Amino acid sequence: MRYALYFSPAEDDMLTKAASQWLGRNAFTGEMHPTPAVEGLSVETVHALTADPRRYGFHATLKAPFALTEGRSEAEFLAAAESFAAETPAFAIPNVIVGQIGRFFAIVPDQVYPALQDFTADVVETFEPFRAPLSDADIARRKPDALSEKQRDYLHRYGYPYVMEEFRFHMTLSGQVPPDQAPAIRAALDARFGAFVGRPLAIDALSIFVEPERGADFIAYRRFSLTGALQNRKTAS
Repeated sequence: MRYALYFSPAEDDMLTKAASQWLGRNAFTGEMHPTPAVEGLSVETVHALTADPRRYGFHATLKAPFALTEGRSEAEFLAAAESFAAETPAFAIPNVIVGQIGRFFAIVPDQVYPALQDFTADVVETFEPFRAPLSDADIARRKPDALSEKQRDYLHRYGYPYVMEEFRFHMTLSGQVPPDQAPAIRAALDARFGAFVGRPLAIDALSIFVEPERGADFIAYRRFSLTGALQNRKTAS
């Protein structure tokens, strides 16, 4: 089993529901949804373009999937996550948008926010003692030759190249979209997620998703509210 530390809105949050319907799967319930219609693209094309984020579930990665290192138990890991959440104040990203990182689309902050970067770095460092070392095959899958020197260092140090100053918060909505299909996807996402952008996004919990076995769908496993989360939680209306 692998574990991942994510940010994910609550199961009953309207953003979770909208994203689950777009991606075709709800990671909290396992419920599958019909592939949405996108003008100008076939259902099969849209289904393929959402395959990767559908498997991982709607989320923003804080610490990438990892197996527990030898000598660490799930109970210890969950207790540490609960303790971290109890000691960490909830906060909000002031403004999020539908953006594009390379060729994939995601809900992203409109700019880099230091508080968000610091929070994520804290998660990466705090839970590093629980992470088993990457195998040679895992490292090879990250294509280290294509990474910068700093990213390669982070890959070996933290098991993931995009941490610390390399980290960019993103809640993925598609896989790699070919340029000729990007306008249609952009129009569909702007229409579906218009109620959630141009406004704050509450970072109110630390979520643990699990992958029961390699290649399986990730499942929302535990969600620990950050301090003051009930007062800070925001949903679209």
